[in-house]
Amino acid sequence: MSEPTHPAPQDFDTWASLAATDLDAFEYQRSRIIEAAIRQAPTRNRQRLRCLQWKLDRIRDTARTPMVACLRMNRMLWEAVASDTGLLACLQSATTGGEAPRSRATSAKIIPLTRRG
Repeated sequence: MSEPTHPAPQDFDTWASLAATDLDAFEYQRSRIIEAAIRQAPTRNRQRLRCLQWKLDRIRDTARTPMVACLRMNRMLWEAVASDTGLLACLQSATTGGEAPRSRATSAKIIPLTRRG
């Protein structure tokens, strides 16, 4: 038996129709397309891409609406580009011969979990 075909990533109307009529099939096909793209990436990047996709999926899972998820993902993108340690800062330091920016150290108070009984 052959593998079922799935819509091409750029076929918006087919994806929209699938999401409207069969959300489980939509999610299944979406995950297959994403995994195929990750497998095509260089081996050294795959784990990082899987972690990024996990993070995006958690944003989708916890957002009240798809628009809220979209806005959160957009904010995450801009932080990766424009923050003090983002892409722009790295590119600027590379062109000026400076050192790449480092993440600022953060501290947190560790609170032990206690079992209520």
